[in-house]
Amino acid sequence: MLYPQQNDTRNLLDLSGIWDFQIDPDDAGESQGWFNGLAAARPMAVPSSWNDLYDDLRDYMGAAWYVTESYAPTSWRGQRIVLRIGSANYAAKVWVNGAPVGEHEGGHLPFEFDVTRHMRWDAPNVIAIRVENHLQPNRVPAGNAQGGLAMFMRNFPATTYDFFPYCGLHRAVYLYSTPPIHIEDITVSTEIDGATGLVTVDVVASNASNGALHLRNGETQWRGLLQFTNGRAQAQLAVDNARFWSPDDPFLYELSVLLGEDDAPQDRYRLDVGIRTVAVAGDKLLLNGRPIFLKGFGKHEDFAVCGRGAFTPLIVKDYALLKWIGANSFRTAHYPYDEEQMRMADREGILIIDEIPNVSLQFAGGDDAVAERLRMCQQQMHELIARDKNHPSVIMWSIANEPMPPDMMKRFAGGEPEPVDPKTTAFFQTLYDLCRQEDPTRLVTLVGVMGGPVEWMEAADVACINRYYGWYAQSGQPDAGQQVLEQELDALYAQLGKPMLITEFGADTIAGSHSHPPEMWSEEYQVDLIRRYLDSAAARPFMAGMHIWNFADFKTAQATMRANGMNYKGVFTRARQPKMAAHFLRERWTQPGSDVPGGMAG
Repeated sequence: MLYPQQNDTRNLLDLSGIWDFQIDPDDAGESQGWFNGLAAARPMAVPSSWNDLYDDLRDYMGAAWYVTESYAPTSWRGQRIVLRIGSANYAAKVWVNGAPVGEHEGGHLPFEFDVTRHMRWDAPNVIAIRVENHLQPNRVPAGNAQGGLAMFMRNFPATTYDFFPYCGLHRAVYLYSTPPIHIEDITVSTEIDGATGLVTVDVVASNASNGALHLRNGETQWRGLLQFTNGRAQAQLAVDNARFWSPDDPFLYELSVLLGEDDAPQDRYRLDVGIRTVAVAGDKLLLNGRPIFLKGFGKHEDFAVCGRGAFTPLIVKDYALLKWIGANSFRTAHYPYDEEQMRMADREGILIIDEIPNVSLQFAGGDDAVAERLRMCQQQMHELIARDKNHPSVIMWSIANEPMPPDMMKRFAGGEPEPVDPKTTAFFQTLYDLCRQEDPTRLVTLVGVMGGPVEWMEAADVACINRYYGWYAQSGQPDAGQQVLEQELDALYAQLGKPMLITEFGADTIAGSHSHPPEMWSEEYQVDLIRRYLDSAAARPFMAGMHIWNFADFKTAQATMRANGMNYKGVFTRARQPKMAAHFLRERWTQPGSDVPGGMAG
């Protein structure tokens, strides 16, 4: 899916701002025609999460309506008009001028509808979006489900995951136009042949016969021709003496795709291209053919007042802090992030593990329920790849975070695990296969839970695990936790024989809490535990990276194990102020070759 842009053939209108808003707890709005206007509206910011803006909405998870009006410029007449919603959590129905135009299930990803025939040119256009976020067991992620984390966290609202279930229109809403003959999709893939970069561009277009590619590096230009058959065309450009995209040199070429002739384009689309490759060889993760070690974090899109709503100043601040601390990567835990995040990663040279919202998956409810969850995961994975496939920063797809086997509580208690049900392994194999079919240029992983089945990671390119020895297990005993960690790392590598990455480890820490000797919840304890994990990884050549949990403190549902409804594992506070651990990491990670097993780049 192409990101909307303004140029000489396309137009763009950002509808972000203050919309009319009204909750619909009885689900009466559609039958009463709320898509024409709201009788008891109050103002609501778009984008934002409704939970943080009004006291009575904090824990409201039901249906709500957003309505706004906008003129369409008369210069758009004769164009194709599209309404694009960046993210609606969790499900949405959309009306334009009282007519239903479509619906979408699943948060965190964009969806759009051709609304050309519904547009008015002599009056305001009424745009209405009904959003609901009911927590249901068969949704991805699930809510109001039994088992797994819910068994001992007992959250309110009743999530099965450890972050707040924010609701609303979380990203920008756009109206945009394209010519009738237009580019529908572009897929860019890159290879390296010595000093030459090979850039292959696949284009899907409506009613086009010919076109061209222009790849630019300042004054230098490479040009290719497009000849369409059944709406598709492909061309490859060979870029001599190419600059290969990496964290050290995140160089972006400018690619322009046009339909028709150069001097009279029917449509045009521009995007940035980073020439790079990612692969696995033995126990090494390779970027551009060279081993690389990932240093970074799991993150969340979370901030006071905004909730999960897109907030560009925060994006800029977070990337500045990532560079300050010496990180080169993060994982989009536990859902796809705003597209501006991805564009910034391309620009700043940050590597990304891109994850769908398949967090704390359970296999309860029978075959039909599991099949419904798989359908949703497939949709989310397909939509994520379609959205992010052209970002050089994205090196890996994550198909799940901490899926829970049926015997998870038995495993937590230290009992003998039951044999892994082949149906559960087949569930994940379907997602591995989907990723490799739709995008063979990137790696695929699954993030395993403590005590979870190793079998689910056998098909992964990189074995990613979350481990909390010294916190949830061996609590208050970081030395004992380190011993267990090292034993498990060695055992897992002996079994899997592939690069390994710890995608979560850490300790909740109250900023300003100190103790000597280090005790749990103190800043000293967080530093000690992180240091031990990093030391253990640095001594093992098969380790491909370490992602600390978390970059910053974030909001959760209320629970006895979550003081103030917060997860305090951040090395920065929610307000982005550093704890001791942030200064420790900056000192360690900004040293050349720090935490990198021999022969690898940091």
